[in-house]
Amino acid sequence: MTDDPRATPPARAVPGTTLAMLAHLGGVLTYVFLGWVTSLVVWLVVREQDPATEREARSALNFQLTALIAMLVLQVVEAFPVIGVVGALGKIAVGVAALVLSLLAAAAAYRGGSYRYPFTLELVR
Repeated sequence: MTDDPRATPPARAVPGTTLAMLAHLGGVLTYVFLGWVTSLVVWLVVREQDPATEREARSALNFQLTALIAMLVLQVVEAFPVIGVVGALGKIAVGVAALVLSLLAAAAAYRGGSYRYPFTLELVR
């Protein structure tokens, strides 16, 4: 440990930043159809308290609901014998994309920034 007075103290997470990160990290659960739950809970908790965190949680919730719809459609496609492989590969692609985009969004929230998900339906306003 150094006693250098010029050393900067470690960054402390602001509560809103932590909740915004948590809302985005719910995307890790997309493949098991539960990614939207974390985002919904965070959005319901902060929607009237912190506008910045509310925007991030709403953005994450909209993305997770979009991913859920895509996963459900692909689940139905997977049930058909001839095109089932398309559904299976599509579910893997959506799961990986949701994971990567959620991690990018969580990193942006950690830095105090905002993240705009691509291909997202605006279901919650």
